[in-house]
Amino acid sequence: MSGAEAQPTCPSTVVERAAGVAHRSLGGRRGRRIPIIGWVGLGLVMTFVIMGLGASRLAGYRVIELAGKPFRPPSLGHLLGTNLVGQDLATQLFYGARTSLFMAVAAGGGTVVVGAAFGMVAGWAGGPIDAVLVRVMDLFLVIPGLPLLVVLGAYVGPSMTGVAIIIVATAWPGTARLIRAQVLSLRPRAHLRASVGFGAGTIHVLRRHVLPEVTLVVVAAFVASAGWAIMIEAGLAFLGLGDPLRASWGRTMRDALDFNSLFFSGAWKWWLLPPVLCVALFLLGLTFCGIALEQQVNPRLARHAVAPAHHGTRV
Repeated sequence: MSGAEAQPTCPSTVVERAAGVAHRSLGGRRGRRIPIIGWVGLGLVMTFVIMGLGASRLAGYRVIELAGKPFRPPSLGHLLGTNLVGQDLATQLFYGARTSLFMAVAAGGGTVVVGAAFGMVAGWAGGPIDAVLVRVMDLFLVIPGLPLLVVLGAYVGPSMTGVAIIIVATAWPGTARLIRAQVLSLRPRAHLRASVGFGAGTIHVLRRHVLPEVTLVVVAAFVASAGWAIMIEAGLAFLGLGDPLRASWGRTMRDALDFNSLFFSGAWKWWLLPPVLCVALFLLGLTFCGIALEQQVNPRLARHAVAPAHHGTRV
């Protein structure tokens, strides 16, 4: 027996080496350069984050304050003019960014937390537990989301927290199925099997080994869920199911469209167009961030994106 074979191997050392190989692989994946589209998306998102967090400083008035004469065009005192009751439209735009930011964090984050918890447990446990959880996911997936949102929104009342809970309750199954598929692909890996073989518990394995491997997938799911939450909040506010005491881009659009002469007076340029652009650009920024994250998770997407057409690369 050679000297190298005579040396005993510590079980913890085996697990650490196997885990180290996996983490180095993950680190290499995370170390890839972020594409330009990702930086553009991040810039757009950070613009609205600054608008939301700094709304109290950027806005010159309170949301419900009668700041000037009704229906005034843009001026130095009112950058986007005033509505039919004299409220400053720029103030509503800034505070609407805060509402959308709250919904993105609360509803988007809640969706990812619930979905990741169900997906990781289902994918790792397998067997009857996985079967039951998958049936629960399928049950929520077949429920029509938009009608349920409208009905529950009318039942819960004008509450931002209630709307966030409704969005989480209807949106988590998609994230759960995505995370479950990722965990199922990780189960056969050597360092995970070694960790289980040496007595590591389920919580330890999920927290120390599985979660780091699915981090990018979770972040990408959060970006998608945040965009969905912003769109749903604006839609519910447009239908009059939002909080009337909170500024919302959807409610601003509804108030503008309630004005019969909106498109004949030119007021749509400063009353309707800004909130529409804000919603579109916020969602566009989140979409660009999501595309960049998907290219980090799946490098084949990045290669196909830059492959010349004459190479005949199949997608």
